[in-house]
Amino acid sequence: MKQGIKQVKTSRRGQLWLVLALPWLLMQTTEGKAQQVMSSDTVGRPKAALPALLGDTVRVRLELQPDSLVAVPVPAVDSARLEWLRTPPTIRDLVCDRVGCFETDVPHTFNNSVMAYVTLFTARNRSYLQRVLERENFYFPIFEKYLAKYNLPTDLKYLAVVESALIPTAKSPVGATGLWQFMGPTAGDLRLQRDEWIDERMAPEKATEAACKHLRYLYGIFHDWELVLAAYNWGAGSVQRMIRRTGKKTFWDLYPHMPAETRNYVPTFTAIMYSMKYAEAHGLRTPSLRYQYAEPMDTLNVRGYAFDLRRLSRACGYEDSLYLTRFNPELRRAALPAGYRPYVVRFPAAAAVHLGDVDRTTLLEYCQPTAALPQALATLPPRLEGVEPWVSQSVLAATEGPRAREESAAPRFRRVPHKVKRGETLASLAERFEVSPAQLRRWNELPKGRPLKPGRELVVFVPLPAAAPRRAPVAVATEVLPMIAAAPRPVVSTEEVAARREQAAANAREVTRLQDIVRQEKLQEARLVGMRQRQAIQQAVAEGQARTAARRLVQVQAAVVTEARRSEAKATAAAEPAEETPEAVATAPESNAATYTVRKGDYLTKLAREHNLTVAQLMSWNGLEAETVTPGQRLVLRAPATSDAGPASPRRQPKSPVSKATAAVPARSAPERKALLPQVHRVQRGDTLFNISQRFGVTVQVLRELNHLTSDDVKLGQKLLVPQG
Repeated sequence: MKQGIKQVKTSRRGQLWLVLALPWLLMQTTEGKAQQVMSSDTVGRPKAALPALLGDTVRVRLELQPDSLVAVPVPAVDSARLEWLRTPPTIRDLVCDRVGCFETDVPHTFNNSVMAYVTLFTARNRSYLQRVLERENFYFPIFEKYLAKYNLPTDLKYLAVVESALIPTAKSPVGATGLWQFMGPTAGDLRLQRDEWIDERMAPEKATEAACKHLRYLYGIFHDWELVLAAYNWGAGSVQRMIRRTGKKTFWDLYPHMPAETRNYVPTFTAIMYSMKYAEAHGLRTPSLRYQYAEPMDTLNVRGYAFDLRRLSRACGYEDSLYLTRFNPELRRAALPAGYRPYVVRFPAAAAVHLGDVDRTTLLEYCQPTAALPQALATLPPRLEGVEPWVSQSVLAATEGPRAREESAAPRFRRVPHKVKRGETLASLAERFEVSPAQLRRWNELPKGRPLKPGRELVVFVPLPAAAPRRAPVAVATEVLPMIAAAPRPVVSTEEVAARREQAAANAREVTRLQDIVRQEKLQEARLVGMRQRQAIQQAVAEGQARTAARRLVQVQAAVVTEARRSEAKATAAAEPAEETPEAVATAPESNAATYTVRKGDYLTKLAREHNLTVAQLMSWNGLEAETVTPGQRLVLRAPATSDAGPASPRRQPKSPVSKATAAVPARSAPERKALLPQVHRVQRGDTLFNISQRFGVTVQVLRELNHLTSDDVKLGQKLLVPQG
């Protein structure tokens, strides 16, 4: 019994030691595998090729190992999640620790998306990052200089790798250009000049400084570097709209709501930063790479000279005529035209040995293009019918134009002050001074639609008459003087000289008198033309007012006729039960079938459809002028009987109240019709629409409808139509 208990205790102790030793054995196995994987990464030859990551949207199923403890099927996962699952935990932990140790303010969050791009740059697409590493030493010093100047994180230099892979002439399909991939409008806002010869988006230093300004502006908006990078790619306005729409304020909260390119932008930046910092640990730096380094540069200022960069390359001793374009990537062509703005050409200082002691002028003359550069086409002036354009700009500059200098210098208007009197309006003053009402409002800053107040001081610029031309006498003198100079000088007496002078003075007076007559005729003709124009305008205004008054009179008459019809219809409807005879009572069903009383909700189209009639028939039989009917109105549903059937008819045909009203309207006498015509009332001081309605015995609503008024306000001197009776 004791031995059995002892054996049980021994077996329990062995199991306890096994449980304690199992984690230690697993830890040793995991560390060994991690060392094997890291050694393979360091050499640069991974043991197994990793699956595609970037742009892989195909969903796959994860195959379970035979010795796996999981026996349930695994659902479909995307490529980033699949890569996260296939990456050994030791590698994930190692990359996570390295990224977490970055001492930087720029984004360095680690997740499965970042891990997928780390694997892409360090395993699948190693050649891409190696080409970037070759240009790193050439461009990163420029980036670090300007980032430090604008107090920005130094690690933002990796943003240019994400944008352009450090290629200064890179251009995206949508037009973004340069190391920092600026679009045209953004480059214009950042003062980067662009024309057919130079695009400063491709200049490394100018574009880098512009990018630093733009990043600093974006950080002032969002105060979050992840949102700054997203806004750099997607636009600040788009990110702000998404924040307002969703109410979320971090990049990873907005991650599902962003387009695919912006979602991958920040993970790509973090993966690029990690891959370039730990390039040696992953075996990306090899001796076979052709690294580029900055070298001392010399400059040549091209001040308006025509310049060919290929000839300068030959003068510097380079076999490749386009070798210097890599130091001047902003040049869209390898030449500049004459008269172009000042530009500084950069070339290696070591090449100055081949130039010798040649001076700047000789070098620029040597670098002249051998062939003429393409020039922009000259703009043609618009061809107008009856107007001949100027021959050239030089001819236009040499002539005085259509007006003489003294005429353009002389004042064309005279300043006249005027004090507004009682009853004066803007139109009357404009007609008095022969100017337009718009000019009066502009000169005196008068609001449109407000009447003038008596006593206000106005300024009127009255046009002056045209000055008399003074070139005719000079022209006569220029015609006579050459003739006198050409002829031999005879001996002339004093009396003849005095006679000639008197004749010349008489000729000059005659010319001046003729010129005055011509000027007066032109002024009279201009006044006549102005009077005709004003008469035509007044006639047009009077005709318009007459048409408007006639239209309003027709509307008033129609309203009066409609009201008369309604009152007579009501009187007829009230008198019909008393006038009915036994015969009419006997024939009531038949008459009800021929007439119809309008109910609420009825309209003419509906009644015509229900009784198999047309709207035109109903309007003709009932004498209607419009398709509007009112509840209680009686309509005739049959054609009215002719007068020939009157004596032979055994029964009296019921007469429609509408026809009675129509027949009663023409029977009015001439004084009654005259009383229906509206009269014109001019608004006096203190009048209001209510006072006028009380004075003439009408309602305010009738006055507003008759005069098309939108409010109860009336102005002094305004004419109103007022119905009589």
